[in-house]
Amino acid sequence: MATVRFFRHHFHIAYVMLGAVEIAVLVLSVYAGSFLRFFDDPNMVSSHIGVLETRAIVIAVVLNLCMLSLGLYQPNMRDGMTGVVLRTLVAFIIGGVALTMVFYLWPGVFLGRGALTLSLLLAFFVVLLVRVLFSHYINQNVLRSRVLVLGAGNKANLIAQRLRRKSDQRGFEMVGYLPIEGQPQMMHGKVLVNHHQSLLAMARKQGVGEIVVAVDDQRLGLPVNELLQCKLAGIHITDVLTFVEREAQRIDVSLLKPSWLIFSDGCGNRGVRRWSMRIFDMFAAGLLLALTWPLMLFAVLAIKIEDGLRAPVLYSQERVGLNGELFKVHKFRSMIENAEKGGAQWAQKNDMRVTRVGEFIRKYRIDELPQLLNILVGDMAFVGPRPERPVFVDQLTQELPYYGERHRVKPGLTGWAQLNYPYGASVADSLRKLEYDMYYVKNNSLLLDVMILLQTAEVVLFGRGR
Repeated sequence: MATVRFFRHHFHIAYVMLGAVEIAVLVLSVYAGSFLRFFDDPNMVSSHIGVLETRAIVIAVVLNLCMLSLGLYQPNMRDGMTGVVLRTLVAFIIGGVALTMVFYLWPGVFLGRGALTLSLLLAFFVVLLVRVLFSHYINQNVLRSRVLVLGAGNKANLIAQRLRRKSDQRGFEMVGYLPIEGQPQMMHGKVLVNHHQSLLAMARKQGVGEIVVAVDDQRLGLPVNELLQCKLAGIHITDVLTFVEREAQRIDVSLLKPSWLIFSDGCGNRGVRRWSMRIFDMFAAGLLLALTWPLMLFAVLAIKIEDGLRAPVLYSQERVGLNGELFKVHKFRSMIENAEKGGAQWAQKNDMRVTRVGEFIRKYRIDELPQLLNILVGDMAFVGPRPERPVFVDQLTQELPYYGERHRVKPGLTGWAQLNYPYGASVADSLRKLEYDMYYVKNNSLLLDVMILLQTAEVVLFGRGR
């Protein structure tokens, strides 16, 4: 199994190793850059800069967080090496600006412009080299576990559909699908049909490290004894829902049963979690409010200039919050006045009701900033499922199983679904987003909140999602 679960969230071991290697590269680059700056007299490093240990660690952490926020540790990133180079460059530029602020607030870790510039240049090129090597080895299956799916019917087909892209299989190599005698077979291609050995013997021959049980009807035949032998031999045995949750980092609601949620780890926010979430929300909302008030002032002026001095700036709307309670959400108005005089409508891509100013502030999420007030008063959290309108909640609760369970946590300004599913304007889109929302409801933690917050920077910078 090529993942590790930490604070309820699944991390690919290969990317954890990559992060550790790159932190080491960043630390060593600070040392190398500092000594290159004073190449003629290395003794001047200690006299002009001082002790490097703290400086190197601070610089490495800041740059690594910037890389994380740009999505450089996402296994499902599909941009290729060109995208990696671009994202790394942007991360280092943002990191340079962030370090300037850190040096201002904490003068004791100041490095010096010459040494910092050399350190960043060295780190940038070495990180790119590490990325090239990592991409080569992960594509050569060196860092991936070998997975065999037991079953070739509907559930097995769902695995193939949910994890069909190469970027979805960064953590594992699919050995094949093993049909069960007497059950329907939907899979084609990589299906093991000539099975004359025991399951354990075949798994060892194929180098299988994990068997995923995806049998449609276990009452019609499940090789329990053979699976037990594989388990005792050290091969991981996983059910299909847990496998999809781990690899796709979403919960397939079409397979979801209450018993799986009851007996699986996660769900529920205890006292410590509730207090840590509230403290995190207050701190993050207050900090963002202090940093973005010029953008909010710009939005107010732009709306007034486009629509007139008497035009309303804010748009308040009733939404469904924690445990189904209703509250008023506040946003900068991005559509024409009376945009829904004919009744509630799904927001559409390239919606004709959106104004020119509205198009800009929606793209860069400026229209969402007034919701910081909703967070401060406690109606919303900083991270959580996006709050939906009552009329759509009623519709979706009727059509989608477990839709009401997304209201077990506070709605958020940003969320796991917003990071992983770019746009949603239909019931089908709501189903896909629900799968990510259910993952968050089950696995939410302070660590996951921080990760979502950092990666939201990528959404804003590249203007994707909604």
